[in-house]
Amino acid sequence: MTNLPRPRIGQDIASLSTPLPMIDEARLAGNIARVQSYMNTHGLAFRPHIKTHKIPNLAREQVEAGARGINCQKITEAEVFADAGFEDILITFNILGPEKLERLVALNARISGLKVVADSEATVSGLSKAFSGERPLAVLVECDTGGGRCGVQTPDAAVALAKAIAGAPGLTFAGLLTYPKADTEDAVEAFFSTAIAKLADLDIPCPIVSNGGTPSLFSAHKVKSATEHRAGTYIYNDRSMVRAGHCSLDDCAMFILATVVSRPTEDRAILDAGSKALTSDLLGFSDFGLILDYPDAVITGLSEEHGTVDLSKVTRRRPEIGEKVRVIPNHTCVVSNLFDIMTFHKDGVVTRVEEVEARGLVW
Repeated sequence: MTNLPRPRIGQDIASLSTPLPMIDEARLAGNIARVQSYMNTHGLAFRPHIKTHKIPNLAREQVEAGARGINCQKITEAEVFADAGFEDILITFNILGPEKLERLVALNARISGLKVVADSEATVSGLSKAFSGERPLAVLVECDTGGGRCGVQTPDAAVALAKAIAGAPGLTFAGLLTYPKADTEDAVEAFFSTAIAKLADLDIPCPIVSNGGTPSLFSAHKVKSATEHRAGTYIYNDRSMVRAGHCSLDDCAMFILATVVSRPTEDRAILDAGSKALTSDLLGFSDFGLILDYPDAVITGLSEEHGTVDLSKVTRRRPEIGEKVRVIPNHTCVVSNLFDIMTFHKDGVVTRVEEVEARGLVW
C-alpha cells in the first residue's frame, strides 16, 4: 500500500496534498437513501454494483440501507468482498479458463449465494465441467436487449441456453439478466416477458430477472418483469450522470482535489491531475471533467501527470499558481481504480479514510 502522507481525521481538506479524490459524506448518504427508497417503493430488490467504489465498508452501508446483495465484475473483486463477509454475490462476467474456474469453485464453496452469468454454450460447458461433482453453481443467462455488449440476441436463444444450463451437471438455472441502453425499458420488458413466457411453457422456473444501469435507474419500475435492479455509479454520481438526467451536480459526491502547478500563459493553467487521476474517459464530452470553482474553464487535455486547462472563457478571476480546485470527473468508477485510498469529508473536514480494497482487481 502507498507510503504517501495519509489524510488525518479532522484535517481541513484545503491542507491536503493533491491530486486526491474526495467523497462528501452527506451526498453519499443521500444517494444511497434516495435510490434505495425508490427501489422499496416499487418492490424491486436492489443489488449495488461495487465496481464504482470497490470498498467493503461502503457496500455494507448499501446493504444496511436495504440492498439485497452485491454485484461484482470479476472473481478477484468478489473474493475481496467474500473475505469481508458478503455472501450474496453476483458476478456479471463470462468466466472462462481453468485458472479462473478453479478460483470460482473455491469461492462457491465458501459463500452461500454466489451467482454468475453466461451467454454461450462454451461458457456453460466450461462451468459445468468445473462444477460437476462440486457444490452446484447458480447461473443466469445474460441477454443483449440493445446494449450491444455481451448477451444472447433473442428470447429464443435465452431459452435455449437456459435449457442447457438446467440440464448441465453442476449447474442450476437462476434466471435472466441484462445491461441495457438507457431509456429502453419497453425493449427490455418485451425481451424479458417473451423469454419468461417461453420458459414457463417448458416448466423452467426463472427466479431472478435482473435489470441494470444507473442513467435511467428511476425508470426501472417500467420493466415489470424484473425482480431486481443493479446499479453502481449512483453512489458517487459523476458528470455523465448529470448529463443523463439521473442527478444534479449537487448529488455528485466525488470530486478530485487538484492544484494549479503552472500558468504558462494568460489563457492556460496546468493541474497536477492528469490521466492517472482524472481518467481519460470522455463518455461523449469534449473535455476531461468540470472544474467546479471555474465552470467556464475547459480541461482540454491530459498527459499522465498533467491536466491542461483553457482559461480563455473565464472572464472574471482566474486561478493562481498553488490554488486548489475541485474537479467533477466524467466517470467516477475509473477514478476509484486509480487510487489506493478514498478520503471522505463533511463540510470540508476529513471524516474517514477508506482503503480501496478491490483496486486493480480486474482478473
